[in-house]
Amino acid sequence: MRITLDNPASAPQPANAYYSQVARVELPGGGALLYLSGQVAEGADLATQSRGVFETIDALLKAHGATLADIINIRTYLTDIDQLDEYGAVRRKFLTGTAPTSMTFEAARLFKPDALIEIEVVAAVTGPE
Repeated sequence: MRITLDNPASAPQPANAYYSQVARVELPGGGALLYLSGQVAEGADLATQSRGVFETIDALLKAHGATLADIINIRTYLTDIDQLDEYGAVRRKFLTGTAPTSMTFEAARLFKPDALIEIEVVAAVTGPE
């Protein structure tokens, strides 16, 4: 098994040098699993931050030959679970196919003081058929 840690130049860079944005795990027979670090974004409200996070996730996946449709698991951390519907409306615009497995929960605060949301995903990239 080969594992590659990456910060693709074509996507926003990590907030600091203490982590990598993507862990790519090559699978036997081709294909890979992509584990993305939790992503946050700037913005005055949850909808704006949510859009920014999904745009960053999209860029990170594209750098590894994947798309948002390849997401198989998503974990969402909200600082206010009462805003779940607002987040859900944005999520449905970006994840339009079969819904991935999911977990969403409320966190008292995130690593960035102004962050209202943090999302991490796992995506599966298919190999040659």
